[in-house]
Amino acid sequence: MKDFNNKVVVITGAGSGIGRALAIEFSKLGAQLALNDYNQKALLETVEFLNNDSVFYDVFDVSNRNSVFGFAEKVTSRYDVVDVVVNNAGIAMNGEGFEEIDLDKFERVMQVNFNGALYGSRAFIPYLLKRPEASLVNIASVYGLTGIAWGEAYVASKFAVNGLTQSLSQTYKETNLSVHCVYPGGIKTNITKNSIDYTKEADVFDELFLIHTPEFAAKTIVKGIRKNKKRIIIGYDGKMIEYLSRLAPVRGCNLVNNKLKPARDAYKKTMQAK
Repeated sequence: MKDFNNKVVVITGAGSGIGRALAIEFSKLGAQLALNDYNQKALLETVEFLNNDSVFYDVFDVSNRNSVFGFAEKVTSRYDVVDVVVNNAGIAMNGEGFEEIDLDKFERVMQVNFNGALYGSRAFIPYLLKRPEASLVNIASVYGLTGIAWGEAYVASKFAVNGLTQSLSQTYKETNLSVHCVYPGGIKTNITKNSIDYTKEADVFDELFLIHTPEFAAKTIVKGIRKNKKRIIIGYDGKMIEYLSRLAPVRGCNLVNNKLKPARDAYKKTMQAK
């Protein structure tokens, strides 16, 4: 898809970070927007920033299947068609030893990150298939390509998004629907502060590893859609991890974890001292 003018673009998790940046970028390109976030205040800030009275938005949790399917019905009722869907909504949780992990929180991460992409894909694909050309974009992570210690919930959810999207890409490769999986590296978003068990000690990860802006990520995603890239890697760190995961999966994983270890140890030390 080359031209987004007057195309209907759906974005979940549009209240901040990559989702907000995507809303702004697509708006500049003339798209009509249907936005979601579970945080009403944040979503309204995005809508206000866009300064566009025609923006449709709905506040709900993407882990709620009925809400997602209801959103699809509302969007098509409003615009008749859907051209692009970006399943972006996601959350994280701070690291702790797996033997101590709160399984309710683990499952919550899976529900938002994976089920959100699952429900969004299933709800909107029937509408996307009706268009001459359409795009489905699921936001995974470079940590959906390699494991990291103390990140089991987030990593598992993003591996699941990756697997789902790769399968969908094969299922619909002979149709009008292009399916894209996005693998961001370190993006300066609020995902750490919005994690379900945020403590200020976790900011050490942001300070060291969040490198690229959401605006850079949004432009990279739009460029990837235009070039019909099935795998959209964001950032030089993302490209390095993706390369290592293919070239030397075990050694590459060890190298990534060794890079993360100082920040993880500092976090563990401060948490143990509390």
